[in-house]
Amino acid sequence: MPDLAGKVALVTGASSGIGEATAREFAKEWARVALFARREDRLEAVADRIRREGGQVMVCAGDVTDPGAVQAAVQNILAQWKRLDLLVNNAGQGMAAPFEAVTAQELRDLVEVNLVGVLIATQAVLPMMLQQASGHIFNISSVAGRRGIPFRSAYSATKFALVGLTECLRQELQGTGVHVSLVYPIYTETEFHDVQLKKVEPLRHGPVQSAEQVAKAIVRCARRPRPEVYPYPPARILAVLSALAPGLVDWMMARLLRR
Repeated sequence: MPDLAGKVALVTGASSGIGEATAREFAKEWARVALFARREDRLEAVADRIRREGGQVMVCAGDVTDPGAVQAAVQNILAQWKRLDLLVNNAGQGMAAPFEAVTAQELRDLVEVNLVGVLIATQAVLPMMLQQASGHIFNISSVAGRRGIPFRSAYSATKFALVGLTECLRQELQGTGVHVSLVYPIYTETEFHDVQLKKVEPLRHGPVQSAEQVAKAIVRCARRPRPEVYPYPPARILAVLSALAPGLVDWMMARLLRR
């Protein structure tokens, strides 16, 4: 399996949750890590923790929806480390609301972060990866990007769209040496759910995973690239059933949510 030592990773949404955990896991593998998010104070705290653990880290504060900020971060990385091997498109926002309560502007805002931000960051790193003829892009979707969940219509729509964008990109990059992977976490214990926009308290039943479990699955995929990653493997069954028997899955979920 490929050695990650010396590789350079850019992780968006790295100030907490899955992004922070992934950055730390890469650093433990002796990869050099650039942290990108809006909250610079939180990024510095994460960076201090990585340094104490012996890792090499850089802080790049900015908004993924700002092409200038993303491009500046990439240029700083290349100026210091001369390469860019891994991109984790993790920055995102959530929303829990009945379909009829979602406004057009709220949907636009989600699309801007969850989809357009991925486009901006990926386009910023691709020239270097293509020049190197190597690289790996991870787009963090969700099981809600494979199966719609009640009160998650806007969020699921952005994650379904991310799946389509990623599948197209993966095919376009075949033979270039640049890998593209989709990651499908289940409900993950992070602050993501606390800070999301809520117009209803979302119902939750079933298994829960930690951000560290997701991060370890991403690192395993970096070592052995594959198109899709299910950090909680049984979730793949839901994706298959949703494609083969959507009515059955509707029935199963309705029964589950009534409990």
